[in-house]
Amino acid sequence: MSRREEAAEGRRLGVVWRILLWLVLLLLFYLAGQYAVSLLPRTPLGWAAYLVLSAGGLMAGWAVLVRVDGRPPGALGFALSREAITETVVGTAFGGALIALAVLLLLLTGSAIFVVDSGSALDYASSLGWTLLYFWLAAAYEEIWFRGYGFQALVEGVGPWPAVIASSALFSLLHAANPNFGVAAFVNIFLAGVLLALAYLRTRSLWFATAVHAGWNWAMASLFAFPVSGLTMIDTPLYDAVEVGRDWWTGGAFGPEAGVAGTLVLIVGVWLLIRGPLPRESAHVRALGPIVDRRLPASWP
Repeated sequence: MSRREEAAEGRRLGVVWRILLWLVLLLLFYLAGQYAVSLLPRTPLGWAAYLVLSAGGLMAGWAVLVRVDGRPPGALGFALSREAITETVVGTAFGGALIALAVLLLLLTGSAIFVVDSGSALDYASSLGWTLLYFWLAAAYEEIWFRGYGFQALVEGVGPWPAVIASSALFSLLHAANPNFGVAAFVNIFLAGVLLALAYLRTRSLWFATAVHAGWNWAMASLFAFPVSGLTMIDTPLYDAVEVGRDWWTGGAFGPEAGVAGTLVLIVGVWLLIRGPLPRESAHVRALGPIVDRRLPASWP
């Protein structure tokens, strides 16, 4: 075995134990958070769950990143900088625009219509505000767990594409318990995982990846009143979306994430992240030394 091969093998072994350490800490911090929440007199369960999941993932990632890798906390992806504002705004707009394109395809093909629903303008404005925060919390937890330390260490150990494929498959399987999940949903959510992994790898920013994720879900549920991954937890005031086309095209009860219209826009999104004029890793983040930078050039993808 050459020196280069020995170094690569050592790096892979190092990655394995660091990921295992991160998983152990993730479990411990999560259980501690759950216990702390159980002591509170009254807490909105959905919000509390996302906060505990996000906090556990962040603390586990920061612990290994700082103590083992010798990196500052910001290197995980939530660096505090002016660029974070741009990444958040652009990412939210990008995610929202992609799902808007899918909805436009459904409308142009006569596969979906909007019907009048009850509610007022004040109800509508209030719904848009609180659901944006809700979907941000939900997206942050999934990005911290699936594009956080474990994913970043895996990229360092086995390279970007194997890590992207493995994490995207796990990300899709996470949704298998959702109502009306099937093969088409698995494929599209796998593509969404690829999209979000590339969003992180392009910018080394979890601000950007979380914003893309939140913008997609928020626009799909709150602006366009479609199910999100089979779930209909949001009742948008004033109007509702009704799918009238073929399920293979619209996604049926699972929502656009299980239809070919969704597939097409996800492919467009992946292409734009590889070739388009979207944000890249900032000088501030590069100076923090994300661990994926050990493996990837600054311009990847």
